[in-house]
Amino acid sequence: MTEILWVADPQSLESLIDDLSGAGSYALDTEFLTERTYWPRLALLQVAWAGGIAIVDPFAVDVAPFGAILGGGGTMVAHAADQDLAILERACGCGPTSLFDTQVAAGFCGYGTPSLATLVDKVLGTRLAKGDRLTDWTHRPLSTGERAYAAADVEHLLALRERLTAELDVAGRLTWALDECEERRARDRTRRDAEAAWWRMKGSRQMRGKSRGVAQKLAAWRERTAAAADLPPRFVLPDLALVGIVQRPPRTAEQLQAVRGLDGRHLRNGAAAEILSAIEEGLSLDPTDLRLPDAAPIDRSLGAAVTVVAAWLAQRASELDLDPALLATRFDISLLLSGVQSRVSTGWRAELVGEPINRLMRGDAVLALADRGRRLILEDRCR
Repeated sequence: MTEILWVADPQSLESLIDDLSGAGSYALDTEFLTERTYWPRLALLQVAWAGGIAIVDPFAVDVAPFGAILGGGGTMVAHAADQDLAILERACGCGPTSLFDTQVAAGFCGYGTPSLATLVDKVLGTRLAKGDRLTDWTHRPLSTGERAYAAADVEHLLALRERLTAELDVAGRLTWALDECEERRARDRTRRDAEAAWWRMKGSRQMRGKSRGVAQKLAAWRERTAAAADLPPRFVLPDLALVGIVQRPPRTAEQLQAVRGLDGRHLRNGAAAEILSAIEEGLSLDPTDLRLPDAAPIDRSLGAAVTVVAAWLAQRASELDLDPALLATRFDISLLLSGVQSRVSTGWRAELVGEPINRLMRGDAVLALADRGRRLILEDRCR
């Protein structure tokens, strides 16, 4: 492995940024922890480029200046980048202007949804050294082995991109993969509205009457308090206590103290009064102010049709040697069959499967069994 540059001061970071400023592409990965914080805690930022490999220590230096590289003209190469992108937007103020996700690209090359180690082995014939997946990346100093293990996550990404791009080009799928990478890069990763946090509560869909208002206001209070204190929401108010309060809202401090799952640490520093205030707000919430989940306009009677089309899509994915998840989900299919625009309606998916499904819906095509029931075929309907 190339010598690993450890970046732990502003001057070293500035030098790294200078080295990367002219790079057409760079590999990037992050290590982070979420167990005891509301916001993912960035522990390492690993970068590789044609000139070397570096690990930035965000505990020793502010990584915000790295936003100049993300916002520059280079392409960020990463593997399963979704969480990395969310963390980079918070730590650096922006995400990359261009993304090549090797896991996404692998799906278009017939590799499924592989881990980085599996993909490096299959494509490059290189085995990544095994390390401890449970390493605490927040501890310092990191050992030489731990640094090498972290650096391995970016060491082969540029070579992977080159090989996968060549395979995609030969298969005529490069545009598909790049379009999918761009769609994922551009996704909105803002934190969900606090007033909608109650949707994630156990049993939220079965709630009725004033309990929904209490759930909305109390879960929103918990979400905002957790974000401000950078603590997991369950540390502010345990899930068990949240559900218990919604089911039987206490109106006094004595009643609140009797709620199962609550103890003194959850009620100190004015929290008890704030919880009771949120309960009162919820009980008096005007029904027009209740935030309900968006109801997807899906015709539930189409369940059988969705199942049949999903079976054909799975077979189609197999024939094309594509990861089935890249083609469409059952939800995508349901939207399309309900006459609602979905991702199957645009781009490469529309030509590949969207239009055939539309033909099926219009009655211009039919699905039939072939090869003694082993295969579904979509063919023109005989008039």
